[in-house]
Amino acid sequence: MPPVTRAFALLRHIAAGNRCRNMSRAAAELKINRTTLIRLLHTLEREQMIEQTGEGGGYILSYGVLELASHMLAGRDIARVARPLLARLAAETGLSAHLGVLTGTDVILLVRETPDVQLVSNIREGSRLPAHATVMGRMILANLPRAEVEALFKGTDFAAITAQTPTTLPSLLTQLEQDREAGLAWSVAFFEEGIGSCAGAVQGPDGRPLGAISVSGAQSAFDPGSDKHDLIACKIRETADRLSSIMGYSATGILAG
Repeated sequence: MPPVTRAFALLRHIAAGNRCRNMSRAAAELKINRTTLIRLLHTLEREQMIEQTGEGGGYILSYGVLELASHMLAGRDIARVARPLLARLAAETGLSAHLGVLTGTDVILLVRETPDVQLVSNIREGSRLPAHATVMGRMILANLPRAEVEALFKGTDFAAITAQTPTTLPSLLTQLEQDREAGLAWSVAFFEEGIGSCAGAVQGPDGRPLGAISVSGAQSAFDPGSDKHDLIACKIRETADRLSSIMGYSATGILAG
């Protein structure tokens, strides 16, 4: 439904920090006419999805969005269970810890826990990231059947975030095979300059990936020769295995089945 699509596009536009102070410019950016934009803004404000900041400051997301998000998170046991595990992971590694789930060809960040250090990840809960360009996305995709990945990305435009980003389906499949064999997905400035990351898959009772956890921080910590490299690998595996177990995964059960 085009009206619904436009409303969600507007919500995402505002969530990205665009206040819609200049109606003509916002309408052009969203590729809708100015009258439609004004009607959408009034409707979303009435439904308490957005609110005006006052004195011509434009619009920001309102508590209605938070209410919907809280209901969604409450229904996802994995987010509730993962939070204390990720808090511990962040404290033990001194790195930002995350939980993400796959939706289409993107990863949605459900949980973010940060350590008490100066340099932490600036990716927020609710952020949508391209799965092919991130370690969480790569780890989830690496644990899906190849045919499913091929169908998912058929006709997809592989946007290059950095020079290391796979830009074709064959190059992505090669990367996923390497991640699958390693059991972890690593990035050294793969997604963001100066930032490294590592991810492990969280599996459900049937062995399919429910999501992935990751840690990220200063690039130097993720270099293969760094003092922290082995600690990161150990703690990611330990936490991913623990969360998978809580979510009902059993390697012996899968093998027996």
